[in-house]
Amino acid sequence: MTTQDPTTPVNPLQEREDRLATLAEIRARGVHPYPEKFQQTHHSIDCTNVSEDQLFDLEDLKARKPATYALAGRIMMQRAHGKLSFAILQDEPGRIQLAFMQDMLGEETYSFIKDCVHLGDWVGVQGDLFRTKHGEITLLVTKFTFLGKALRPMPDKFHGLENKETKYRQRYLDLIANEETRERFRFRSNFLRSLREFYWKENFMEVETPTFLETATGAAANPYRTHNDALDIDLVLRISHELPLKKLIVGGYEKIFEIGKVFRNEGIDPSHLPEHTHIEHYAAFWNFEDNIAFTERMFDHIFEDLQLDRKRPIRDKEGQERIIDFSTPWARVDYIKLFENDGFPILSYTKPEEVLEDLKKRNITIEGAHLMGLTTLLDHVYKKLYRPHIINPTVVFNYPTAMQPLARKSDKDGRTVDQFQLVVNGWEVVKAYSELVDPIDQMERFVDQASAKEAGDSEAMEMEEDYITAMEYGMPPISGWGMGVDRITTLLTGQENLRDLVFFPMMRPKD
Repeated sequence: MTTQDPTTPVNPLQEREDRLATLAEIRARGVHPYPEKFQQTHHSIDCTNVSEDQLFDLEDLKARKPATYALAGRIMMQRAHGKLSFAILQDEPGRIQLAFMQDMLGEETYSFIKDCVHLGDWVGVQGDLFRTKHGEITLLVTKFTFLGKALRPMPDKFHGLENKETKYRQRYLDLIANEETRERFRFRSNFLRSLREFYWKENFMEVETPTFLETATGAAANPYRTHNDALDIDLVLRISHELPLKKLIVGGYEKIFEIGKVFRNEGIDPSHLPEHTHIEHYAAFWNFEDNIAFTERMFDHIFEDLQLDRKRPIRDKEGQERIIDFSTPWARVDYIKLFENDGFPILSYTKPEEVLEDLKKRNITIEGAHLMGLTTLLDHVYKKLYRPHIINPTVVFNYPTAMQPLARKSDKDGRTVDQFQLVVNGWEVVKAYSELVDPIDQMERFVDQASAKEAGDSEAMEMEEDYITAMEYGMPPISGWGMGVDRITTLLTGQENLRDLVFFPMMRPKD
């Protein structure tokens, strides 16, 4: 084990050749470089969190050669001093220092460690704990097992692992080099666990619905299209869970939720990915106000369960650091009044040209506006002028009926629907509404959407005839709800790009 510091630059090609030679040497010494298993009893965190009375005197350890702890992980640093060597072992929870002594291990094993073990190699060690004269808890290794040879040099944050593209393309390297990355994805996992527990506590049943569908509906988005050879039919990857879940409500379930991937063939930016994890739930006999209260209870549960501070640091779209306060209840903003207070008579518009004229008067440009239908154009105006300025968690409610073809009209004003969005730092995090359960009204809205699609609006919703059939068997009052997992966990961890919370995000191929 020659001294190896992870901050020292290496020639990757030469390093790989050297490691291949070492691999041959390992085999020549009769050691399997990739053994079947190792019986691990503890992790590094179990060792570094011990009390002083669980540490031994070094001389006592050398005399007794105990093996209380069996750890496994990567070698991340090495220092050799004659018949004494030190290394850092990294396992999933953390790191611990190892001490190797020739007198303890024997000349053959110690020679193998010095000659054949390099940064990044996997090893299994057994031994017990002492504190060095510098105060560091260290495992004195009494038994050693080689577990896996790394043929490429390890990455480190000093030589390129701050490069975002490298992190996204080779996430495994980012995970090796950066503890913060590992903890971020552990947070995502814990968030989903806590979320599921909340749903179960609220008596929801988790279900699974198809990824391949005949019709792309449930959201305003372009789908990915494919073909099934066995049935000789064209299919799309789902853009939403919505319609299959509502069919299950027709079947008699009252509270259901699904967590799964949805796919939208559209642009990529810090807040949008073509493939993302989405949660949807549907509750019979609820309206959208019930879902607002449910959402606030959900976030209260998650913050308490994960012991999170309600005030979270983030960066806004201008790169300015801000503090978001998730304390409930959240503020509310009327969507229609956002437009009307700015001189846009949103409920009076009947065609996109009227909106374009008002935008022209204000010297406001929307890319591709001339190709958009009325509702799509209004949505883009909202996203350009108003949503970016909503920073703290805010319930945006009261939308024009034409903008949500699957939502129930308001009893107060038939021109609007009972819908809300939770907006945080200019991002839509949650979208929910009282569901349209009238099949006649639903058919009329599907026809309107079909007309918009024929007129060139690629984001207009497609008709799903079987859904209309299901509705005609009778639906109870329903409220549905959806949230992007990537988005909310990105916000809660203070990141600026969804890719930082997705292990392997879609990337443009390398040249």
